[in-house]
Amino acid sequence: MFEQLRQRLNDLLDRATSPADRRTMVAMMRDAIVEAKVSVREMREQLEETRRRLATERDELETVRRRGKLAAQIEDAQTIQIAADYERRHGERVSVLERKLAAQEAELSLAEREVEEMTRELKARAAGIGGGAAAAEVGEGEGSLFPPDDPLEPDAGLRGEIDRAARDARAAEMLAELKRRMGK
Repeated sequence: MFEQLRQRLNDLLDRATSPADRRTMVAMMRDAIVEAKVSVREMREQLEETRRRLATERDELETVRRRGKLAAQIEDAQTIQIAADYERRHGERVSVLERKLAAQEAELSLAEREVEEMTRELKARAAGIGGGAAAAEVGEGEGSLFPPDDPLEPDAGLRGEIDRAARDARAAEMLAELKRRMGK
């Protein structure tokens, strides 16, 4: 999922020769990880939205089935036909949403693994450029690339809409800077 970005950063990092160039590349990798974590959070939100929609559709399907049974009891052919049509439609929606949910779960799992790999690689690269300030810059000794109160840390609680807007703006700025640096 993030493979192209990751490969491009690795290529640039491999070509960087001076410690300053390598530190710049490590900083770019950190920015890329921040962007990837924002994407993962958005995927989680989309997954939850699909779960909500699926639950609603399942409820609707049960309601339509119940109404169809009631229509059958009163032997109203037109109402029975309408209920059957609605049952078919809601059944199709449930089926599509179940497949969508499975695909989103698989995609999220893949993205989370890629972010973990990128994080491990960043820590290794940062340690390889001299430890000390460079390793501290990416949080080497803390077990995380981010301070404990960083809102982009996956374990952090959800913040309000204001925090989300600030993170989105920050990610957009970082992406624009990364694209500018990479010559796009």
